Amino acid sequence: MSVTTPDPASRWPWLIQGGMGISISDWRLARSVARAGQLGVVSGTAIDTVFARRLQKHGVDERLRAVLARFPVPAIVDDVLHQFTSVRRRATGAYRTPVMLTHQSKQRSIDLLVLAAFVEVALAKSGHGGLVGINLLTKVQLPTVALLCGAMIAGVDFVLMGAGVPTHIPGILERLRQGFGVSTPLDMVDVTVRDAPVVHFDPSPYLDGAPSLTRPRFLGIISSNVLAAALIKRSDGPVDGFVVERPVAGGHNAPPRGALTLDDHDSPIYGPRDEVDFSCLAELGRPFWIAGGVTSPTHVRAALNLGATGVQVGTLFAYCDESGMDPVLRHRVITAVANGPVEVRTSVRASSTGYPFKVVSVAGTIGDPSVYQERERRCDLGYLREAYAEPDGTIGYRCAAEPVEAYVRKGGDASRTVDATCLCNGLMATCGLGQVRANGNVEPPIITSGDCLNEIRTLVDGRTGYHATDVIRHLRSGLDPVMTSQ
Repeated sequence: MSVTTPDPASRWPWLIQGGMGISISDWRLARSVARAGQLGVVSGTAIDTVFARRLQKHGVDERLRAVLARFPVPAIVDDVLHQFTSVRRRATGAYRTPVMLTHQSKQRSIDLLVLAAFVEVALAKSGHGGLVGINLLTKVQLPTVALLCGAMIAGVDFVLMGAGVPTHIPGILERLRQGFGVSTPLDMVDVTVRDAPVVHFDPSPYLDGAPSLTRPRFLGIISSNVLAAALIKRSDGPVDGFVVERPVAGGHNAPPRGALTLDDHDSPIYGPRDEVDFSCLAELGRPFWIAGGVTSPTHVRAALNLGATGVQVGTLFAYCDESGMDPVLRHRVITAVANGPVEVRTSVRASSTGYPFKVVSVAGTIGDPSVYQERERRCDLGYLREAYAEPDGTIGYRCAAEPVEAYVRKGGDASRTVDATCLCNGLMATCGLGQVRANGNVEPPIITSGDCLNEIRTLVDGRTGYHATDVIRHLRSGLDPVMTSQ
């Protein structure tokens, strides 16, 4: 497909590429989709650690050097490069990892967040005039504002957020656009907003010499028309549209409404209350895209018939050649799918967030119970930790995937640790950046995909792989003749 230059003011894309983390939706995938005229999306989840490990693994090539030269604060670039490239990492050595974030993170950690988001978006936007968005998780609060600032300096076109109710994000985008500081109360367990400490971010050090910022469009990722209406009503700024994510989508899912009921495989059962009323959604007057289980032109046509502007697609892109998944792992899954159905289960325990999470059952990954049991429990990336108050009033952090004794000592409920998985380390391994431990073992990966994983067989069709443009071409025939010609 030829490179296109869509005008964001004149039309919306009919296809949004899913923002899959950690780094499955990396800049290469987003750039390929944006060059083809649709909305390419980079994942912002753990992007500071991803950037730091890429520097140690690959160094700085000419493309990256050109992007770093555009960052408005050269001293920050120099400091980050000194931290992560001054000593060459051995291929079998451990990665130097940024300090885990807290509400009192040092300025050096904040600088890395801003630079990492800037680099990822700038690389995705290089060499074309297409649209690029960034996907963030509401549950991962501490890095959010710094990541938004870095992405906006790079000219990001869209911000997409789910895994929570991001009512505060529209207002943050506007304050950053104006160059104002942002203060947000820290999300804490069993603590009211009034008692929670406030996290401050000052964008001014990064804006001296930077181009004037433009507010990106904001799309809330929601699971119901009720939540969409609430997001519009409660947000402190405009909500430009929605991605309606159905329970068959990969990654984190919204829990079923009402009492939790499990099937024979311990997966949550979704019922009529979880169905979206698309007529009510359309009445909100915002464009929306349907996500989850979209794998064919028929699905695209069905979404348009429901009043959608288009669709969001993740799983089909996750296994294309441009995705950030470790190529060895990607080919292993493709081969497994070609030889027979691969199971995708929805676990209510795997994620420490409490949200259901899709896990692919593949040998050699955390989806294999024996691999899960053999892995030593540890939490040393910490993006999904929850903040809590110690008896003396100090703030602590805990995660259900850390060692059980440590979690209980911090006041956590031991029952939450059963089958809890370190998604941070597992997903980092899935994109080929798994930590090497002192005993020489590499962190095992965990793969998440939508329930439709086995339908990538249509795109593979006897080959060893396929491209992002193959996905777009495959789905495009679901459009009407006028849209197909665009």
